[in-house]
Amino acid sequence: MWGYDHDMSAPRETELYDPVKTFLEGQGYEVKSEVGTVDVVAMRGDEPPVIVELKTGFTLTLLHQGIARQGLCDAVYLAVPRPKGVQGLRQLKGNVALCRRLGLGLITVRLRDGHLEVHCDPGPYQPRKSGPRLARLLREFARRVGDPNTGGAMRAGLVTAYRQDAVLCARHLSDHGASKGAAVARATGVVRATAMMRADHYGWFERLEQGIYGLTPKGRAALDALPHRLKE
Repeated sequence: MWGYDHDMSAPRETELYDPVKTFLEGQGYEVKSEVGTVDVVAMRGDEPPVIVELKTGFTLTLLHQGIARQGLCDAVYLAVPRPKGVQGLRQLKGNVALCRRLGLGLITVRLRDGHLEVHCDPGPYQPRKSGPRLARLLREFARRVGDPNTGGAMRAGLVTAYRQDAVLCARHLSDHGASKGAAVARATGVVRATAMMRADHYGWFERLEQGIYGLTPKGRAALDALPHRLKE
């Protein structure tokens, strides 16, 4: 639930209307409220109408209303109180992205002084693809052995390709004792074995002398605690 920049504990939809009306009138529109089932309708000359739906919070119901109004015209805005706080502003950023994807406009109103901000306008949306992020995703997919995780699980404790490689290195040290990094790489097929053991991300490895690594008590405990699917 958003926190709102307002002295009152619960904002009302009517508090949004005057700032929205004033803003639209400043753009040359004639504005009327509660026209049929629509909260706000604005007309300017022979142009298509602008529709604004007012709500005290960003909800799924509000999105449903906005999408339904797109059956009447293209220029549909959602207006809500402006949130405050880090969490509220983070949610606002996500909601702006969602509105853009749905072709809806989003307006926030700061209730204490009526300050209005248009975060996005209605229009077609084409998401920008991130080549580097896709490449990282595909690399992780290619390096992952099998399917060790359960879809929908929490991020903490998920098995990554990096963790699978660390397990192979740790298992080799457990079975063969302290070893040179190059020997671990050859035996396990983990090309980056030396760099991984040197970085010791999990606290499983210790350098005993130049180029030679052993398994720490934490590493032995981690191997013992591995799920059955990773011990095979």
